[in-house]
Amino acid sequence: MAEDIVKNSSNRIKSAVLLIALTTSGCVSLAPESAVPEIAAGVPSQFAKFDAGGIYQPARWWQSFEDPVLNGLLDEALTKNFDLAEASARLRAAEARAKISKSGLFPQASTGLNSSYSDSPTAGTSFGSIPGAATRRIQNETYASSLAFSYELDIWGKLRNDARAGRADAVASAADLQSVRLAVLAETITSYFDIVDARHQIGLTTRIIDVLGDRLEQTEDRYRRGLVTSFELYQVRQEFRNIQASLPQRESQLAAIEGQLAVLVGRYSDNMDDLIGKKLAPKLIFQSVPSGLPIDLLTQRPDIYAEGQRLESARYNLGARRAERFPSLSLSASTGTQGGTPSQAFDIFDNWVLNLGASLTAPLFQGGRIRANIEVADAQYAQQTAVYARTVLTAYQEVSSAIERYEEERQRYRFLFSQLEEAEAAAALQSRRFSNGVGSYIDYLDALRAQYQVQSSLSSAARDVALSRLAIHRALGGSWDEEPGASPQPAGENAASTTKGEK
Repeated sequence: MAEDIVKNSSNRIKSAVLLIALTTSGCVSLAPESAVPEIAAGVPSQFAKFDAGGIYQPARWWQSFEDPVLNGLLDEALTKNFDLAEASARLRAAEARAKISKSGLFPQASTGLNSSYSDSPTAGTSFGSIPGAATRRIQNETYASSLAFSYELDIWGKLRNDARAGRADAVASAADLQSVRLAVLAETITSYFDIVDARHQIGLTTRIIDVLGDRLEQTEDRYRRGLVTSFELYQVRQEFRNIQASLPQRESQLAAIEGQLAVLVGRYSDNMDDLIGKKLAPKLIFQSVPSGLPIDLLTQRPDIYAEGQRLESARYNLGARRAERFPSLSLSASTGTQGGTPSQAFDIFDNWVLNLGASLTAPLFQGGRIRANIEVADAQYAQQTAVYARTVLTAYQEVSSAIERYEEERQRYRFLFSQLEEAEAAAALQSRRFSNGVGSYIDYLDALRAQYQVQSSLSSAARDVALSRLAIHRALGGSWDEEPGASPQPAGENAASTTKGEK
């Protein structure tokens, strides 16, 4: 008898497994077909007219500056930045949520051990009317072990679409982490070149103050001798005071930039001497940046890739919400043992229990909840489509603008460099004239001040060239922090000293 029961139960289990296989093999998905927005499908074949073409090589491109201080700062930022730590934690949470959404695709199993004891009187029950009953109380003790299984057949693809949506969100979070990494690296590079320029500007301002101090002394002496008017003396004095007043402002700006850099590398501002206390001497690069093809942005830019994955997540979510309109079929099975003593609870041959079940449930009336959820999911899908298209369009425009700006900044640097050559020649001429007694010291001081002012403009132009090159790399995206196959060859000259570069 027991063998027949076991045999029949085995056949039922096999039938249930077969039903699962047959049903799930015909599962459908109610998610809409994946479609590329028109803007993304019509990406132009090239960037701006100054595009250098070629294959884009983003990995650790900043090594072209040949600056160990900058390399150390970026390595520090990649390991100590708190924005990166926060983004990494968000990615971990997204991956965990993806696992949760995927868990519904698998059978659920649980096990347990139960024991119960009851002691109740017979009075007030049918047992109390039994004449001559030996006891007036009923005692019962039960022990049981159980193993239960449940599985929902994903006929309409609801569980699969939820799992795919969760996975797409996790991949989007990974792309967001890459976006944060690029932003941290870019902000670190920007702060570094701002510091290089700020320190150089402070040095030039100090030199100009010295020159104007001598110029003021000469003008005051000439005024006392009646050779210049009070108005000319006033002009020289005002210029001297204005330059003096600009020095504290420049020093305050430098302190603020150094503080920003300290936050980026996860330090306090008074603990940065080992990173930026050395001489800062990055090379100025004039080489064009090979940008690749615009279509590469769809997978190269982390923000585009992230929005594309969110678009897929919204598509799968819409399919899952549509599936809620249809019936769901669930299978369940439980087995175990039961007895009046602990030893009987583990007697699997005589005291076993088996339950098999199947349930089919369909929504009848939900007050419009299901339809509203579908409308929400459909609107979110349309919204994400627009976001993705806008991101692609914005990315292309950013690359084109960055390429043109880089070309313009290089031209501006060349013009200022030519101006510096003329200013240096004029200062040298006035120095020789004064040494030979045919020129005045005031003319020499004016020429020297003009030279320092051009150097100041050239220092800012060098910073702008470096930052415009950074803008191209940031607009193109890619994995900046991967080790390159070969070190790129730098070109140009020192941005800090503004010595001769490519013209």
